[in-house]
Amino acid sequence: MVFEGEVTQTNVDDTCKLLMESESVIIVPGYGLAVAKGQYPLKEMVDALRQAGKKVRFAIHPVAGRMPGQLNVLLAEAGVPYDIVEELEEINDDFDETDVALVIGANDTVNSAAEDDPNSEIAGMPVLHYFPIHSKP
Repeated sequence: MVFEGEVTQTNVDDTCKLLMESESVIIVPGYGLAVAKGQYPLKEMVDALRQAGKKVRFAIHPVAGRMPGQLNVLLAEAGVPYDIVEELEEINDDFDETDVALVIGANDTVNSAAEDDPNSEIAGMPVLHYFPIHSKP
């Protein structure tokens, strides 16, 4: 297998600057967020972004976490408003008009190999179309 493309590295300061300069942010949470119990500090970040006038939403993949609905419950526990939590089918077409997609512990849910590589272990799984060079079916 040959991997092609361009790598963009970042750090905390640059990521914070990017988030504050954006108008629209979609957060893609996954099992890694759940294991780290990161929903509480993430909620604080979302509050700060929304207070700064940013449009912030969550994209929930149907198999994110260890069981369906796990991420919805964790975000609800942290006090994330339910109206900014959207399922894959509701939000997938919005990535093109979003300034920043922040993927936190959810790499498999955005892996285009599920659609592009029939030999992939996750072949056939639906994915969130966050990546700008991903060709939508």
